[in-house]
Amino acid sequence: MTTTDIPVTSARTGRPAPPKKPGRRRREGAAWVFLSPWVLGATVLTLLPMAVSLYLSFTDYDMFNAPKWVGLRNYAQMFTEDPRYWRSVGATLTYVVIAVPLQLALALAVALALKSMRRGRGFYRSAFYAPSLLGASMSIALVWRAIFNDGGTVDKLLGTGGWVTRPGWALVAVALLTVWQFGAPMVIFLAGLQQIPAELYEAAAVDGASRRRQFLSITLPMLSPVLFFNLVLQTIQSFQVFTPAFAVSAGKGGPADSTLFYTLYLYDRGFVASHMGYASAMAWVLLLVIGAVTAVLFRTSRSWVFYAGEEAR
Repeated sequence: MTTTDIPVTSARTGRPAPPKKPGRRRREGAAWVFLSPWVLGATVLTLLPMAVSLYLSFTDYDMFNAPKWVGLRNYAQMFTEDPRYWRSVGATLTYVVIAVPLQLALALAVALALKSMRRGRGFYRSAFYAPSLLGASMSIALVWRAIFNDGGTVDKLLGTGGWVTRPGWALVAVALLTVWQFGAPMVIFLAGLQQIPAELYEAAAVDGASRRRQFLSITLPMLSPVLFFNLVLQTIQSFQVFTPAFAVSAGKGGPADSTLFYTLYLYDRGFVASHMGYASAMAWVLLLVIGAVTAVLFRTSRSWVFYAGEEAR
């Protein structure tokens, strides 16, 4: 028996000492090993492309020749010399203002209806969630275009002509496609509604509160964190909408640039006109705008979002 086989004993108790725990550096090394796939993916697929895009936004780059440094010229041209850029901004803002409130209102209404259902809740929840899985595909967008085109279903039922060929209605048709994809926020609303204690509604009913008063005084305040979560997510997604506008307008943003959304115009400048430097500048402006809008939402949420157990502010 060698000295290495002799167990180490404690001088105080005479019993074998417990094995030493791995050191802090060893634990951190193991953590970095498990995190390395994510770190590598985030660096190669996100941070590095962002850095390259930021550099290209200050260059004149057509994807065929070497980038040529032009400083702030792309940004100056964007804000002062490109009327289509501002039309894309207007179309996108209009779309966000129309689509986001309608989608959240419909999602909340359906969630309230499902909460009160006794049977078939699982089936209807899955059925209403299905459009969220299918609606972002190009095939569904093309079907939507056929429905709202001249001679389509809407034209035959209402006799109003094709919406996608009318400047005043094309954007509405695209917004309705987004509203139709209300499944994801609906499921989140339903989960939030199920967390509201039933005792609150029972006490309100005893006090004579109507359904409308219960909704305004109990449901909305208790659901405000979930509403805020859905509002932030859907706003960010709406600023980045691309597929419906591309399919409805055949990639042109028509008619009369009414569906020329920001991302669609960015795609046109970068991949159709080969002005990748200009498109990179547009992408960074969009990133900053989304960040600013999100910051404003978080700032204003202090006055209308209430959390359980939180003292009045």
